[in-house]
Amino acid sequence: MKKPIAITLISIVIGFAVWAGVTYPRIGGQVLTLASKIETTLYGLHRAEIEISDSRLMSWQGGPKGSAETVVMLHGYSSEKTVWMRFASHFTDRYRVLILDLPGHGETAFDPALKYDSVSQGERVLQAMDALGIANAHIIGNSMGGFIAAQIALHHPERVRSATLIDPAGVVAPNTSDMERMRAMGRNPFEMSSREEFYTFYAMTMSQPPWLPRMILDYMADDYIARRESLARIFHDFHDVDMLDTRLSEFSVPVLLLWGERDRLLDISSAEIWRQGVPNAQLITYPELGHMPMLEDASRSSRDVLDFIAKHQ
Repeated sequence: MKKPIAITLISIVIGFAVWAGVTYPRIGGQVLTLASKIETTLYGLHRAEIEISDSRLMSWQGGPKGSAETVVMLHGYSSEKTVWMRFASHFTDRYRVLILDLPGHGETAFDPALKYDSVSQGERVLQAMDALGIANAHIIGNSMGGFIAAQIALHHPERVRSATLIDPAGVVAPNTSDMERMRAMGRNPFEMSSREEFYTFYAMTMSQPPWLPRMILDYMADDYIARRESLARIFHDFHDVDMLDTRLSEFSVPVLLLWGERDRLLDISSAEIWRQGVPNAQLITYPELGHMPMLEDASRSSRDVLDFIAKHQ
């Protein structure tokens, strides 16, 4: 009798372990979703779909509907609208706010038939603005979102009141970042197959990340692993476009650059390329922050952006 009982107990333990392994990160995702819903409600943001020509974009929107000023926020590669949540809370009392999940990110579906370069994504942002009756806006972008914001400002200056580029992609850095060194060795840190690789990547994204419980981080890791193929495609398209080094002098809209000096993905040396190339560009750096200042220190970075926008209304 002892042997069947032992087998049964072992089976129960194994079954529980499998169940926990499957549901644990899922619970983390549910907690993250619930926390985001609570925070966005407190910050005056609501979830809304926007139909454009080739996508159904998910967004957060808020602020006074009658405001004459709109602020559009664009996340970086592999990221999503949640990175703007606390930053946006400093804008919704006076500005109309639009935060997008770009195609292939967050709640907006990946479609292999689409192109994901910065020019194509920029056109989709303009279509979203058109759908909402937004003639022009102050556009803020981080990383890939900064590249997209720059493309919009370059090709459609009449739609852009000001452009804030936070650790933006789009120029060739004089110095090599940790990410570029990894890529030179044949490994893209954004493409991962294990939670351990995610934690290595996550440590590169911020110098002072907000605290998150382990089950949420494991949920995020599993999500990155599941999206590996689509992210690889987006990464290819994103980099399959000319950089802006030779076109910076063509910018005609007010430009603010924010950069975390501890950025391990896009080296701080790029900041001077932008500052020297873009006419009258303003540069603010943060010695203690990394690749996402708007998430690492939402209060300070939002204050700098609000001061800049106030000068260009």
